[in-house]
Amino acid sequence: MNHAFIDTLKQRRTQYALGRNLSASPEELTALIQAAIKQTPSSFNSQSSRAVILFGAESQKVWQIAIDEVRKVAPAEGFENTEAKLNSFAAGVGTVLFYEDQDVVRSLQEKFALYADNFPVWSEQASGMAQLAVWTALATNDVGASLQHYNPLIDAAVAAEWNVPASWKLRAQMPFGSNEGGFGEKTFMDDAERFRVAG
Repeated sequence: MNHAFIDTLKQRRTQYALGRNLSASPEELTALIQAAIKQTPSSFNSQSSRAVILFGAESQKVWQIAIDEVRKVAPAEGFENTEAKLNSFAAGVGTVLFYEDQDVVRSLQEKFALYADNFPVWSEQASGMAQLAVWTALATNDVGASLQHYNPLIDAAVAAEWNVPASWKLRAQMPFGSNEGGFGEKTFMDDAERFRVAG
């Protein structure tokens, strides 16, 4: 069997040591990210996923917002470690903010009432697939990334900063940049605990 796709998935790893040493331009990276999201499946072809793609100082703003908002709720003791982690995300080239458009979800719920309860779930699945698609596309171009979830703490400030439509719901943040560190060995649980095969 052809394992090329599996080999591609193996390239997607969490990278916390990000830098700005990329040969790809912001325009090239934007086109890559947009293409990955466009090719991501969604229920009823709803195309509910949205993204805000930020570079340079605009990307750094996200992580300063995160520092400011987390500081309001986190214990002061040991906060320097949290701040250092957030600054490591700002050290990259950019950040993708992943959203799901709730107007699309509500429209589908009204149009297909029989499946109304499922559309929010399917929206989350579409978002997860879009995140994986972008992350893998970046990895295959030797761009490091990680997936972060500082929502809902940062939602309001981020929406105000970049004039994000009210119907867009923030689901994840993906800082990206050059790989400035290695990757540890990835471990897996036993297949017998995870899979059932019949037939």
